[in-house]
Amino acid sequence: MAEQGVSNERRRELEQLDPFQENLLKAMNYGKKYKNQIILIAGAIVLVAVVFSGIMYSFQKAENNAATLVNQAFTKYAKVNDPVKGYLEIREDFQTIFTDYANTIAGRLALIKFAKICYDASEFDQSYEFYKEAFETFKDEALMGNFLLASLGHVSLAREEFEEAKKYFLQIEKGETGLLKDEAVFALAMLDEADDNTAESKKMYEKIVSEYENSMYKPIAESKIAQMD
Repeated sequence: MAEQGVSNERRRELEQLDPFQENLLKAMNYGKKYKNQIILIAGAIVLVAVVFSGIMYSFQKAENNAATLVNQAFTKYAKVNDPVKGYLEIREDFQTIFTDYANTIAGRLALIKFAKICYDASEFDQSYEFYKEAFETFKDEALMGNFLLASLGHVSLAREEFEEAKKYFLQIEKGETGLLKDEAVFALAMLDEADDNTAESKKMYEKIVSEYENSMYKPIAESKIAQMD
């Protein structure tokens, strides 16, 4: 009788579904009931994956094409070995890059490269415009932002727009990022000196000596301070 009792209890246990089996049956029943909907959802997921893959491929292809065009333009520029003739030789090539590949990384970096080419060719107005566009693109990247502010400052000096130049160098000097800060302070010192603001100029030279010991501008600053004393 005991064996029969145990056997009956065991049978009842076996007849009861454990949680895993119960959930599995529910899932199977759900799958049967909503079979068509599940098929449609699965198809949509596959379609999204295919579309996303196609978009990524398109982006990568555009990126590669832009990089290739930039390299080709630079090769052509280097062969000319003359800043003015080189600028004339490749300006249309860069315009094509800016028109067709403006949204690529290579296309955005090309703004900076072409701005420098314009600067070397003494096309200062164009250089300024391209550097400014590049700054709007990269201003949220601290290091690149400082580099472009310095570039805008130097182009403004070349354009003899000294107050404009001072504005850009001040942004670097007052900013948190240290890149090119010594150069900005030195430029501000020179601008103040040119404007006969000796006291402020000396203050900036002293700042270079005291805060930027490894700066290439320190010996010049020390010489300037000695002349002012």
